[in-house]
Amino acid sequence: MSVFDVLRERGYIEQLTHEDEIRDLLDKQKITFYIGFDPTADSLHVGHFLQLMVMAHMQRAGHRPIALIGGGTAMVGDPSGKTDMRKMLTKEEISHNAERFKVQMQRFIDFSGDKAIMVNNADWLWDLNYIEFLRDIGVHFSVNKMLTAECFKLRLERGLSFLEFNYMLMQAYDFLQLYRRYGCVMQLGGNDQWSNIIAGVELIRKKEEKQAYGMTFTLLTNSEGKKMGKTEKGAVWLDPEKTSPYDFYQYWRNVNDEDVGKCLALLTFLPMDEVRRLSSLKDKEINEAKKVLAYEVTKLVHGEEEAQKARKAAEALFEGGGNLDDVPTSKVSQNMINTGILDVLLAAGVIPSKSEGRRLIQQGGLYVNNERVDDINLIATEDFFKDGFMLVRKGKKTYNKIEIE
Repeated sequence: MSVFDVLRERGYIEQLTHEDEIRDLLDKQKITFYIGFDPTADSLHVGHFLQLMVMAHMQRAGHRPIALIGGGTAMVGDPSGKTDMRKMLTKEEISHNAERFKVQMQRFIDFSGDKAIMVNNADWLWDLNYIEFLRDIGVHFSVNKMLTAECFKLRLERGLSFLEFNYMLMQAYDFLQLYRRYGCVMQLGGNDQWSNIIAGVELIRKKEEKQAYGMTFTLLTNSEGKKMGKTEKGAVWLDPEKTSPYDFYQYWRNVNDEDVGKCLALLTFLPMDEVRRLSSLKDKEINEAKKVLAYEVTKLVHGEEEAQKARKAAEALFEGGGNLDDVPTSKVSQNMINTGILDVLLAAGVIPSKSEGRRLIQQGGLYVNNERVDDINLIATEDFFKDGFMLVRKGKKTYNKIEIE
């Protein structure tokens, strides 16, 4: 099966500039393509992970990926899908984030022997002469046409800065530069990038009189159409220091039943026959599919050893098997004994604030040693640590161990 058919069968592909030509190109040639990643944070998140999966499928089929780090475009910020302007970052912050991205990407993409390329668009954007850029590139863009683009429509209602209005030109210029420097003929990206991708394809046609191509893939959304990868703590990050392998595992273990099949297809390399079998399970049996999903995704992101630890910890807590060694653990000082339970949880980092803890108790969502806590003034006596630790559960699935130093 061709990589085009693989991507389509697994549900990645949303829009294409030239479907028949792209299918023929991917079947008969080995091309260079790119996906851009703006380093607006110091870690990739699960939305980026879907893009890395597309790159991996393409690379496995013999095509060469370019991972474009947006050290230049991050100075402006992509308005696509955003209701407000992004936070402005310094050059130092962007450079630090770009280095973190590079480290994480190497887990998924093989950069050895020119099998993939990693470049930073700061190399050609930071030192641009603005007037020359406008005369050379800006002349090819119609403002009237740009204002109809999906990436701007949402922002036009709230206010679009001229700074962000330049983003489309910069991304199109990236494609042109990659075409000239590396023979890159295709840009891939999330479906919210469609307008920007078309702009690059058109710019290459006008400047080089050559054909380039664009393809967008689905955004990672749940059955209600909401973006996945958000928890009460914030984004689900690929950095284990920001989202622990256990919490990462639990996120996928707890996805809605309706989303299991989609996630298995998009975020694992399991054969589609197995994906269809697992996603067809019903009622309690669907939990087996969720366990496979959680393990496979955690293995890809954090490695097999961490995936096994996370699975064992979940089994210990929810199925009575294994041990609790791999449950997220924090320590508090001896003097926290005989203080309020909220003080202990705050000191251990289990709750972000006492007000959040009080709200959790009032909603019936806090359990200590498997007993529901109803009293916001409960005192954590020495008996709470009689097994050497206090076991805390928030909601249905989030566990933490608190030990005395």
